[in-house]
Amino acid sequence: MTEREQQILAMIRENPLISQATIADRLDISRPAVAGHIMNLVSKGIIKGRGYVISDAPFTAVIGGANIDICGAPDGKMRMRDSSPGQVNVSPGGVARNIAENLSRLGSHCRLITAIGDDEHGRLLSETGEAAGVDMRYVVRSDTRPTSTYVSVLDESGDMLVAINDMSVVDEVTPERLQRYESMLRRASLAIVDTNLSEEALIYIARTFDALPLFVDTVSVAKADRISGVLDKVHTLKATRDEAGELCGVGAPTNRQLPGVAKRLHGRGVDRVFISLGPEGLFFSDGIEQGIEKVKPSAGRVENASGAGDALVAGLAHAWLNEWPLQKSIQFALSAADIALAHPATINPNLTADTVNELYEARYVG
Repeated sequence: MTEREQQILAMIRENPLISQATIADRLDISRPAVAGHIMNLVSKGIIKGRGYVISDAPFTAVIGGANIDICGAPDGKMRMRDSSPGQVNVSPGGVARNIAENLSRLGSHCRLITAIGDDEHGRLLSETGEAAGVDMRYVVRSDTRPTSTYVSVLDESGDMLVAINDMSVVDEVTPERLQRYESMLRRASLAIVDTNLSEEALIYIARTFDALPLFVDTVSVAKADRISGVLDKVHTLKATRDEAGELCGVGAPTNRQLPGVAKRLHGRGVDRVFISLGPEGLFFSDGIEQGIEKVKPSAGRVENASGAGDALVAGLAHAWLNEWPLQKSIQFALSAADIALAHPATINPNLTADTVNELYEARYVG
């Protein structure tokens, strides 16, 4: 496409009912020129006939947080209330952004809706997302708030010891903003959200697009309850032990309590429940099959556990899009999570459909 065709197509995606006269006014060109560009888009198969019906490859819409991760890890045992020698890694992060990039690396088309600031960190997130194959056209760019930052400190095992996030810019992904993308979202094959979004945005998405399968990552204990009012709209819920307990009011459930937690969540309308147990594995329940899939020994040294959950969700989504059975889906997702563990950043550039399949087949098939 030419640059002008791309501009016109972006307007049509945002508002499929937009008139040629409005497009002409916004671009400061003549209406016949707009008509000519649209005819070219039709001839290329990008727009199908009248009514601006856009030809889309199947895609997943991921909505939620994006931030810059600043992660410190000690060389040896952590010294509390003191300075510990170690390494500091700065990389793109954020739950929704990480899920979107992992999905793209697995070969699924993905569109990301998030908010970033008009700053260097925001430009870095935009550039790295595009380089990874994520469609970044729907990212909100704020000129009043900075790009989100997530600062974490790992312990000597590579697990998170403590973290602080500054993510106020995500509040700009409002229901009003999401309404602009309604037509696009209705064409998605799957929607994935994280609870960095406001409760109002989560409710809007769940209720407006209730015909769309909805995957939810509950992100943290402090934010998990934001989805509680629309659990009946959730297809797949991924949570940690503590987050699942928060949703059910039972604290941190023991392994013996997990079936009861799943029963409560199913009773509130959730189709599938996945509860991450860290090194112990993954609890799963779809109302029929239920159990704990234990984690196989890691394929390499654990560098950073922070991105494993995001890779797990991407693996589950990729498996669902390919209509794989539950057991294969779980094992593939756990393989993706294990590959994520072996890199100091939250995204492992070695994570691809081929590498995950190789690990899955070596562990569970061969």
